[in-house]
Amino acid sequence: MFVGLDLHKRYSEFAIMDIFGKVLRQGRIENTLEEMTTFSESIPAHSSIAIESSSTWYWAHRLLSGRHKVILSNPVKNKAIASAKVKTDKIDSLMLATLLRGGFVAESYVPSRETMELRELVRYRANLVRQRTRMKNQVHAHLLMNNISIEAGPFTKGFVEEVRKIDDARVQGYLRLIDGLNREIREASVAIRQKAGSNEEANLLMTIPGISFYSALLIVSEIGEISRFEDSSSLVAYAGLAPSTHSSGEKTYHGPIMKSGSRYLRWIAGQCTRVHMRAEPDGTVAIFYARLARKKGDQKAIVAASAKLLKVVYWVLKERRAYHS
Repeated sequence: MFVGLDLHKRYSEFAIMDIFGKVLRQGRIENTLEEMTTFSESIPAHSSIAIESSSTWYWAHRLLSGRHKVILSNPVKNKAIASAKVKTDKIDSLMLATLLRGGFVAESYVPSRETMELRELVRYRANLVRQRTRMKNQVHAHLLMNNISIEAGPFTKGFVEEVRKIDDARVQGYLRLIDGLNREIREASVAIRQKAGSNEEANLLMTIPGISFYSALLIVSEIGEISRFEDSSSLVAYAGLAPSTHSSGEKTYHGPIMKSGSRYLRWIAGQCTRVHMRAEPDGTVAIFYARLARKKGDQKAIVAASAKLLKVVYWVLKERRAYHS
């Protein structure tokens, strides 16, 4: 059997097709564990099921893959669905089943359960830091709006002590939120440090100057299995750091980076690159950055240098050996 499952938040539309292309059944099920389990048991074991990658895919994939062969479809690459003129849930599920039957489904990588747990942990901390930054920006905005100047550096101990003296309920509320986020970030950091300490790949990455326990575990969780990348350039493309290319006739043009793939990996690569260049100013990456920055400016140079550092990451993980300058 070939099954197309179009997942949504509250319900899923399905289409079941046999090997000859005959549609046996179509319908809708509620997204509950009971209904999805019943649906799974209503079709023969080891059936092929295609579901689209979205914010709701993980729980359904985990449930269905215990009994069937489940393929996570890449919605961007499946042009037959993405560019359809008539687009409904019923048609999408049928198209998924049709593509699956023909072997034309563009498949997305599905990390292991352990990798998913690591990924959620480091992304959780990243989101906490992002929320804290928003709160800090609100405090700075209040100071600017009221022409309040504080001599101490932003959010140092002296700075916070002065802000606590401001008689404004909103500012004090922001400080309480920041204090709470600080506690959550510390707890998440302890858990991440423990996970990184027992992870062989993370320990290998920490031998690269500029990569801490947190960034190492984030990189490991975002990459998953390094063997799925043919070469270092494939990893750079996955991070969205490869330039877009357009070829026509005998002319080739290179444009901005693609920004596809993992935005977390792209972000942490840039952060690690700047620290790496300060830690190893005479290293290959730093020299490459300095030469390019003189011609193209900082922004383009840091993107290219981040791609170069990711290639170092690739070979450290691929050859499973510590970094050496």
